[in-house]
Amino acid sequence: MILEVSHINTFYGMSHILHDVSLQVDKGETVCLLGRNGAGKTTTFRSIMGLTPPRSGSIRFKGVEIVGKRPFQIARLGVGFVPEDRRIYSDLTVLENLKVAQRKPRNSQEEWTIEKIFEVFPKLQQLQARRGLHLSGGEQQMLTIARTLMGNPDLLLLDEPSEGLAPLIVKMLGELIQRIKQEGVTVLLAEQNSKFAMKLSDRGYVIDDGRIRYHGSIQELSENEEIKRRYLAV
Repeated sequence: MILEVSHINTFYGMSHILHDVSLQVDKGETVCLLGRNGAGKTTTFRSIMGLTPPRSGSIRFKGVEIVGKRPFQIARLGVGFVPEDRRIYSDLTVLENLKVAQRKPRNSQEEWTIEKIFEVFPKLQQLQARRGLHLSGGEQQMLTIARTLMGNPDLLLLDEPSEGLAPLIVKMLGELIQRIKQEGVTVLLAEQNSKFAMKLSDRGYVIDDGRIRYHGSIQELSENEEIKRRYLAV
């Protein structure tokens, strides 16, 4: 098991946001965390990354307790985080954005290099001299994912990657995530777009009001009309 989140409780000030949230991700899996806007998906990711540390509970990454570690320490252990707001360096070119994030892999995994990124993301090769400021939303999302991969993470956290993108771009993004999965990267994907996420995932969790309401295989989830209607219907 690469990630084990056990009974975490996370607060913003006095507001109790996550209530005893538990989830697990095995190496090589793509697991989705589904829920409406405000359900607790981003707070779960921020808790894992140490940006909003939980007040209680445990988060173990590759067997190491990471609650209490700083975000940069968690990143160096091998957790790559693609935030919802992308945060590319707008004044740098695509190529410079990629180079600034480059880190050697921590183990014998195949390294993500500029050449490999351009093979998986051919659009970025065409745009390599363009500044981040002049990229479309879909191009920025591709660059953010690619830049995170340049850190050679063992686990990739994708927070709402399809948010605000046109359907054609979402389809292309799904194909890219499938390719990343084929490269052996473990993915935890937070999404409101349940159809998009379920096509890519092996298992799914449903979160609502800061509590995990359901967990099962994608087939079980796709057949559970009550759960989809109650927690995922927009």
